[in-house]
Amino acid sequence: MKFAVVVYETQEDFALRSNPATVGPYMAAYMAYSKALAEAGVADGGAGLHPPATATSIRIRDGKQTVQDGPFIESKEQVGGFFLLNVPDLETALKWAAKCPSASSGGVEVRAVLSPPPSDHVSR
Repeated sequence: MKFAVVVYETQEDFALRSNPATVGPYMAAYMAYSKALAEAGVADGGAGLHPPATATSIRIRDGKQTVQDGPFIESKEQVGGFFLLNVPDLETALKWAAKCPSASSGGVEVRAVLSPPPSDHVSR
């Protein structure tokens, strides 16, 4: 089964990325986590994301498009990146998610990835 491990980080976590004194340890923790996933054969993709202030959100309501700079939601944690895992079950995905560096400072969400619909159901 494929699972997305969504990484939530605080503003302080995002600040660690741009501070020359803290970016090394910050990145080392994620590199070690990524390496452990790869060595276990469960890594199936993923990426870090630029800070929330660089986001652009779009909504369409009553046929009208609204574009907003920055993240749409206001919260203490924002999405910082994601990992895609290919593991046998949710329990295994949760074990790996608990090892993610942000589990101890922000949060980690685990969701099963939807399988694509059969090709005969895809509209052309």
